[in-house]
Amino acid sequence: MGRVLVLYDSATGNTEKMAKLVAEGASKFPVEVRLKKVDEATAEDVLWADGLAVGSPTYLGGMSWRLKRFFDEVVVDHWGEIDGKIACAFSSSGGWGGGNEIACQNILMMLINYGFLVFGVTDYVGKKFTLHYGAVVAGEPRTEEEKEACRRLGERLAQWVLIFKDCKKEYLKNLKPPEPDDD
Repeated sequence: MGRVLVLYDSATGNTEKMAKLVAEGASKFPVEVRLKKVDEATAEDVLWADGLAVGSPTYLGGMSWRLKRFFDEVVVDHWGEIDGKIACAFSSSGGWGGGNEIACQNILMMLINYGFLVFGVTDYVGKKFTLHYGAVVAGEPRTEEEKEACRRLGERLAQWVLIFKDCKKEYLKNLKPPEPDDD
């Protein structure tokens, strides 16, 4: 059975709400899911996981210093041991245009350096609402589209873990995104 870790930092609780929704989405599939705040996580949690969803508040277009420190100081000793795991990102900013997609790219770049296989999601979860670089919200996830973006990210992570780790190719048929609404 595949294993998914949802690792996050949250100063106000907004990113934590996103993390819970990501974990909820992953839990729809036959994978084991752990939800860990970065201050409580260990390198063993990352080693345990086949798939990792990393979430952070947006700070000047980047991830939080706690999350960066975790990878710089805790995970770095396991360089090469986590190569080839699957990962994605999510972020909450203070407002739309607050840099949350850039923060996701910042997280993805860090994960790529560790050898993670990262992905975005092309699905539309609402009118003109996608999660190409990961799930993003302004503040806490309030609308159904914002909540569904978080859940969909977790679902897709679980699907990729099942496909690549557990060789469950039947999950490939569910990866085609719905057609966007042209309105």
